[in-house]
Amino acid sequence: MEIILESTISCPECGHQKDETMPTDACQYFYECENCHQVLKPKAGDCCVYCSYGSAPCPPVQLDSDQACC
Repeated sequence: MEIILESTISCPECGHQKDETMPTDACQYFYECENCHQVLKPKAGDCCVYCSYGSAPCPPVQLDSDQACC
């Protein structure tokens, strides 16, 4: 299985989107939107901002969909 490392984060506040490279060795719990400066945190039940607001889940979740990330 090929791991996707690129994810497009969409800000729920202003709708701004940005392509980001996900870390492979840690979860990203906070993300600041460069447009409106809203600090995003994971939704309840998600491990990181990529799983909540990204176009692809984080690498650990991609590797094992039963695994709670990090």
